[in-house]
Amino acid sequence: MKFYRYILPIMVSAMLMTGLGGCIPSFTLNGAPIDYNTYHTIHVSNFPIRAALVYPPLEQTFENELLNYITRNTRLQTTDGPSDLSIEGEITQYYLTPQAVTEDAYASKTRLTIGVRVKYTDNKAENKDVDQTFTAYRDFDSSQMLNDVQDQLCQEISEELVQLIFNATLGNW
Repeated sequence: MKFYRYILPIMVSAMLMTGLGGCIPSFTLNGAPIDYNTYHTIHVSNFPIRAALVYPPLEQTFENELLNYITRNTRLQTTDGPSDLSIEGEITQYYLTPQAVTEDAYASKTRLTIGVRVKYTDNKAENKDVDQTFTAYRDFDSSQMLNDVQDQLCQEISEELVQLIFNATLGNW
């Protein structure tokens, strides 16, 4: 009688583990459902600035952030030649607008907005191509000079833009 008291829970546990062993959920933490049997390479072009207002370091900041994000979140190899996937585009918007106008008609905040037009091409499946403009912005106190906060704002905005682009292209969101 004591034998069944110990063996029965062990047998039930073993049967449950065996039965549920094939039901292990699979997911990725970065949201990139890429079939690495099909996709191996990606080409990321330069993103020249085509905006009316030009801040030259923005191009390099954005391109580095995009390449680093893809490298960290996928197993795709970047290439300069033919590839399975490609991302190209241009920085089309870079402008300042006054925000939060005070009672004496001065803006207490200024908004820096950056827009990037992206053309994503899936060379293995035509119906997955994307041609879209992404924008992001940051507000800063108008008492600060743009030169003092520009690098930090461009980095923050680039990070947000890259996440939006990644989710719309490689992330399949």
